Amino acid sequence: MKAKKYLAIKTVLLAALMLAAIQPSKAQIMYDSYFNIDWQYNVPLGKAFADKSSGWGMNFEGGYFVTPNITVGAFVAYHTSIKYIPQQTIDLSSSSAMTTNQKHTLFQLPFGVSGRYNWMTESIFQPYVGMKLGANYAQMSSYYYVIKHYEDTWGFYMSPEIGVSIFPNPSQRMGFHVAAYYSYATNSGKVLTYSMDNINNFGIRVGISF
Repeated sequence: MKAKKYLAIKTVLLAALMLAAIQPSKAQIMYDSYFNIDWQYNVPLGKAFADKSSGWGMNFEGGYFVTPNITVGAFVAYHTSIKYIPQQTIDLSSSSAMTTNQKHTLFQLPFGVSGRYNWMTESIFQPYVGMKLGANYAQMSSYYYVIKHYEDTWGFYMSPEIGVSIFPNPSQRMGFHVAAYYSYATNSGKVLTYSMDNINNFGIRVGISF
């Protein structure tokens, strides 16, 4: 009887050890780096040179966990906003004018450093708040007939962001990424009689995270 009792205890202990060995632990879901590839939809705010919202953009970002919750990394993104202007007469100077329709485009290429505070959980959702800082290259362009009139500008860029990474299997860092952001850049310039002073945007990003 004692032998059977000890055998049962040994069997239970062995089973418990095997279950513990195959269960994912917190250490298994901690990683030293991350990378996101996102499509983004951008909405210009305020008085914009090109004011139509569009999905002509992407975002690429990667970084390292300097603590279990804080990441530091780099990013680069691009986006094109468009505005159609019907035919009108533009007074270029006191002695010249032009009658045409136009298509305005604003191409932006921000890049720089990024930081995040991540709430690392054992669920499939890992939310975060972040900030991007860097430079912003922007090209203002006006297309009319077969002519392109443009100006290249540079400015300082900042963009706070809130988002969440979604990992269907928390023990593996391969999943989806959703974020909302606001961006501000100090770019200014002038094309024909149109001017731009700062760039303000709001948008969303959807992509993959690993």
